[in-house]
Amino acid sequence: MFRKFHYLPCSQEQTKKGIYSHREQLQFFRDALSLPMTGAPGPFVPQHMYKPHTNSDRKRYVEEIELDAPIFFWMTGPDECGISLTDALHSRTKRLRDRDLPVFEGRGPSVSIRLEWPGYRQWSRQIPTKDFRSPPGPITYAKLAKNVAKCVQRFIEERQHSRLEDDADPCWRVALSGRGAITLDDIILVSMYHVSLGSWQPQLRLKRPFNQPVRS
Repeated sequence: MFRKFHYLPCSQEQTKKGIYSHREQLQFFRDALSLPMTGAPGPFVPQHMYKPHTNSDRKRYVEEIELDAPIFFWMTGPDECGISLTDALHSRTKRLRDRDLPVFEGRGPSVSIRLEWPGYRQWSRQIPTKDFRSPPGPITYAKLAKNVAKCVQRFIEERQHSRLEDDADPCWRVALSGRGAITLDDIILVSMYHVSLGSWQPQLRLKRPFNQPVRS
């Protein structure tokens, strides 16, 4: 059953802090596959939700803490969930609902962004949760989307020449450019999930189905 709070505005979502278990967060992560998008969008990137490798770390950083509500990147005109990473990277966020709303209020100076991209090793990178004002304040939805776009761009840069795992589907190969590979321009940031004490993981999808040509 799709949960009602998924459709709350961003400003209401972000007030829900530290109230969800790992089991609930996993369900929200799966529920993202049903979030609305216009047109004929492509598939979600088939990620597993991150969890620490050892039992002790899972207990300490996941099972014994309460996790924040997911963050959704709702767009207007038309109403849909998800912002192009290219638009986010270049601050084209006019359609992003509540783009100036702060996120990560009352948190530490940084969080880790984790990717479980199919065919590649786990990847993570830290992003700041504060801006550069004096005194520093929390970043906004627009800045968070931009920071995540930078992370995915760095992931692609670092992994584009790596060999895919033996059982990986080659259609998920990434590269900065070129035919037959997924580039930053192909990817939409849908939502983000608090997956461990200091880690968040984005749900990503492609702009179009694999067999749909790019429009000139």
